[in-house]
Amino acid sequence: MTALTIQRPDDWHLHLRDGAALEAVVGFSAARFGRAIVMPNLKPPVTTTALAGAYRDRILRALPEGSRFEPLMTLYLTQDTTTAEIERARAAGFVHGVKLYPAGATTHSDAGVNDVHGLDAVFACMAEVGLPLLVHGETPGADIDVFDREAHFLDAVLAPLVERHPRLKLVFEHITTARAVEFVRAARPGVAATITPQHLLHNRNAIFAGGIRPHYYCLPILKRESDRIALLSAATSGNPRFFLGTDSAPHERASKETSCGCAGMFTAHAGIELYAEAFEAAGRLAALEGFASHFGADFYGLPRHRDRIRLIKENWMPPSSYGFADGTLVPYRAGEQIAWRLVPEESP
Repeated sequence: MTALTIQRPDDWHLHLRDGAALEAVVGFSAARFGRAIVMPNLKPPVTTTALAGAYRDRILRALPEGSRFEPLMTLYLTQDTTTAEIERARAAGFVHGVKLYPAGATTHSDAGVNDVHGLDAVFACMAEVGLPLLVHGETPGADIDVFDREAHFLDAVLAPLVERHPRLKLVFEHITTARAVEFVRAARPGVAATITPQHLLHNRNAIFAGGIRPHYYCLPILKRESDRIALLSAATSGNPRFFLGTDSAPHERASKETSCGCAGMFTAHAGIELYAEAFEAAGRLAALEGFASHFGADFYGLPRHRDRIRLIKENWMPPSSYGFADGTLVPYRAGEQIAWRLVPEESP
């Protein structure tokens, strides 16, 4: 196949940052995706409906002229989140989820959750009003191996949470292991997962190929080859529980190429093209539309897009860096070939 036309996809897990950084990256997502679930881990975090509304306004102002991209906002869950705030978020109409970061698990997660049980009333309220819980599924801590943190969280926190709240819609975000795939496949209705392009395309060897490669460091960290194969099988299976979420996370170059670099990979510049590579490699390119354009919209109760995008099989090379606020941003596969290219959209 040398060309592929699909309904416009959505990105169900995206970091856009704020200010000049936001202005530098939002156009990449807007060119490819119709909507995106926008992460709330700013500094300070987006913990209220009012803050989410203000952030949404800033995103809309930063969009390229003529863009139809819709940011879908989320709240940052803390131990102080109230049921009243959940009700305000649902009533506002522009908040589409609440993000659970275990405290200390990843970038800007210091204000996250330490006691999941202490928030059971909030989860019950979310189930009642139909607001999904979006979960960064890792247990932080020096006593837990970084490659085992997802499995530990699944057993210790996530599985009991899903059982305690049988009506709560939940997205297990950026899953990275065969264990997570098995859990989501067998879970009760209302449980789904997003999968990133990097976890479909690479195993943990990529971090160390020829030396330390900081731009392949993300959290959850890349896992074993057997895990990558399980993720690819899930993503290409046509199972609607699995859908696209890039987790594109831009960081200024100096904060990645340093003695203690930030976690996160910037993939928005090729957000749909990378998935096309992975699906083609699996011999399942025809399954991309469901994964990218249908299943996430259906889960969130939103209409599928009527317009379409077109990809062609043609190599292109991202630049070594993009401008990013006062610095530079190194994209995934900088200076390397990407096998699929986005071309102008077709009319509805």
